Amino acid sequence: MSRNAAYNPPAEPTPDTLTRPWMRYLLATRPAFLTASLVPCLIGLATAYAGGYSIGLLSAALTVIGALLAHAGINVLNDYYDDKNGTDAMNQDRLFPFTGGSRFIQNGVFSARQTFRYGVVLLIGAAAIGVGLALGSGAGLWLIGAAGLFIGWAYSAPPLSLNARGLGEISVALGFGILIPLGADYVQRGSLSLVPVLVGIPYALLVTNLLYINQFPDLRADRAAGKHHWVVRLGARRARWGYAALAALAYAVLTLEVAGGVLPPAALLALVPAAFSAAAARQLIVHAERPALLANAIRLTIVAMMSHGVVLAAALSLAAAVR
Repeated sequence: MSRNAAYNPPAEPTPDTLTRPWMRYLLATRPAFLTASLVPCLIGLATAYAGGYSIGLLSAALTVIGALLAHAGINVLNDYYDDKNGTDAMNQDRLFPFTGGSRFIQNGVFSARQTFRYGVVLLIGAAAIGVGLALGSGAGLWLIGAAGLFIGWAYSAPPLSLNARGLGEISVALGFGILIPLGADYVQRGSLSLVPVLVGIPYALLVTNLLYINQFPDLRADRAAGKHHWVVRLGARRARWGYAALAALAYAVLTLEVAGGVLPPAALLALVPAAFSAAAARQLIVHAERPALLANAIRLTIVAMMSHGVVLAAALSLAAAVR
């Protein structure tokens, strides 16, 4: 299929196609997107290792599991609240599975009540792991974890509904790009450090770009539901330039941090994914008002975000290992 052809989405979930309960519970979390939490964990572990701290395998594994559970719970609750406000039900321009939610409630796989309960259980599991890690690493993790869970809940849930107020983009940047690396680093280091915060900024901007580009297919439904995020406020034609600006800022910050000694020279390899970001930006500029043609740009955004974070974590770890 040509990258400019209309998107032919995979089949949406239905009760008939998902007969196994474990598969329903897994897919309801939108597992393909949970890597957005895995990568910043790797960044945080890498900053701790680069700081001279040995990595405890059990605590590192629990950190990753806790972050994934929290992200999964937030995804599930996002489906619940987007069903309540009508966003997903009226979304005719969605690019499944990238935008428009999991479709579990709309297609009758789960009821709204089941979805809410499942999301809460996932967050409780994440909180329990966080409590255990905090007992071993320090009280600072309580604050980091509480802030992350609060932002994740407030992103969709009323009365705050941060994404509807134009604060969703900032919430995503803080949660994925700052708090997760900071928390993963803290578990190993046992104290707060500015390093994972600084190192996480480029990833924070790139993960924000994923949310940002996903808002273009959802624009009409979100506007009708009263979700006034950045793309709704600007309109597709003006908002299309924001993606390139966020990407350029991400790679500029990385370059400045290498020049300033925050990151080792090897971290410049994390600039390579800028090619994916540039390709996605070009496609968005051309197709911003034709959401059916944005699927490839969304894929490129995911590749840029993931490869940047993985390469950055690897570069930090390698530089520390050869010192």
